Amino acid sequence: MSAGAHFREVAELIAIGLLCMSFLVTVYRFIVGPTLPDRVLALDLLVTVAIGFIAVIGIRTGYALYLDIAIALGLVGFLATVAFARFILSRGPRGESSIEEENQLTVEKQR
Repeated sequence: MSAGAHFREVAELIAIGLLCMSFLVTVYRFIVGPTLPDRVLALDLLVTVAIGFIAVIGIRTGYALYLDIAIALGLVGFLATVAFARFILSRGPRGESSIEEENQLTVEKQR
């Protein structure tokens, strides 16, 4: 085994180790996150970590098909983040519904 191949193998193992640690920290934030935006951000980071895993697997195996899979996952993750952001904007970060806001406005108009 040449020095370059050995260096690449060590770099791949380090990358997998760092991705595993970031995956565990992100799962913790997803479970514990006190607000909905925290959980959405953690979900977006999980997609990013998954793309990192796919990239490392693609480098290890040498298949270029994994690049297409990573791009597709990135697009799906982006669309999911945009959808969650629109949901949070309509609902509020703490979970207040727009119905409660309408009820408060009705009560204030009656006064």
